Amino acid sequence: MSSGSGSGAFCPRCGDPIERPPEVDLPAGVDGAGGRVDADAVLCDECYLDAFDLVDAPERIEVRVCSRCGAVHRGNRWVDVDARDYTDVAVEETADRLAVHVDADEVEWGVEPEQVDENAIRMHCLFTGVVRGTPVSEEVTVPVYVARETCDRCGRIAGDYYASIVQVRAADRTPTSEEADRAVEIAEAYVAEREATGDREAFITETAWTDDGVDLKLSNNTLGEGVAQRVVRELGGEVSEAPTLVTEDAEGEEVYRVTFTVRLPPFTPGDVVNLDDGDGPVLVTSARGNLKGRRLATGDRYEADVEDGIAPDARKIADRADAEHTTLVAVEDDHAVQVLDPDTYESTTVPRPDYLDPDAEAVPVVKHRRGLHVLPEE
Repeated sequence: MSSGSGSGAFCPRCGDPIERPPEVDLPAGVDGAGGRVDADAVLCDECYLDAFDLVDAPERIEVRVCSRCGAVHRGNRWVDVDARDYTDVAVEETADRLAVHVDADEVEWGVEPEQVDENAIRMHCLFTGVVRGTPVSEEVTVPVYVARETCDRCGRIAGDYYASIVQVRAADRTPTSEEADRAVEIAEAYVAEREATGDREAFITETAWTDDGVDLKLSNNTLGEGVAQRVVRELGGEVSEAPTLVTEDAEGEEVYRVTFTVRLPPFTPGDVVNLDDGDGPVLVTSARGNLKGRRLATGDRYEADVEDGIAPDARKIADRADAEHTTLVAVEDDHAVQVLDPDTYESTTVPRPDYLDPDAEAVPVVKHRRGLHVLPEE
């Protein structure tokens, strides 16, 4: 035991006097209120630091990752991390599992990962801090193992699980390839939005193009309804639902699979339709809500009555895709012009809509059984 002046307190381990403020100069293990205190608190600095562990580290860490989507299992759920290299994940998991002693101040740490193989990483961690005014440091090595498995979501997708179907069809016609492709894009964008909010139960199991349109199998009925409504919002039409009982859950509640059928409008923008109302054909510009377009004889705006909606009594007679540019021969008056018939090359008098440019050399025209009409430029 060394000699020297002090506060009258001695280290119970080595017997050296301890310099300590009078207010804590108490018998070992007793605080001022008669309660118990940490026995290490009455040790001298040398004995305290000899037994001091700056860091409490686990012997090993196992990280569960999905081999299909890269999600990491944390707590009791899977979390998307969008990682190909799991080194950053290993660093984060290591940081969460290491515990630094509460008595240490000014703690800093660094880590140097060592990739042992595809599924093993050694994390070399160096910690520094200050304890009782003394700089201390400690190095620990923690092995991290990557356990590759399949998350619940990917397991369902691999098992072709689905709870709803969205069928994209059209009234009195087949959806165009552009409409079918756009419907799929709308569905994929909506699912991506849900995934971005952390919804791992949102996914498309299958997309199938058929002779009648396109079918999408989705993970739940809420997702199916959302996709169907968004397709109608952009492309027009209406949605019908057909539930089918498939099973009962653990509580005995009936579980339904719902088929949402999107029925697109009978006409699409670019169609030329005849309404048989005496005012001439209409170039359709929109089929959402109710049919809208322009009269080819006058250029006047057309909008179907609310009760007629998207399907007034009309029939398609041509398509903008059928239009050809032909020579504008002459302007006869405010209501008529002469153009060359694109088939016979004869000068033909046709109605003059207000969108026609009288100074144009050529104009787009569409020819149908009722004659020729000038179209607006796209």
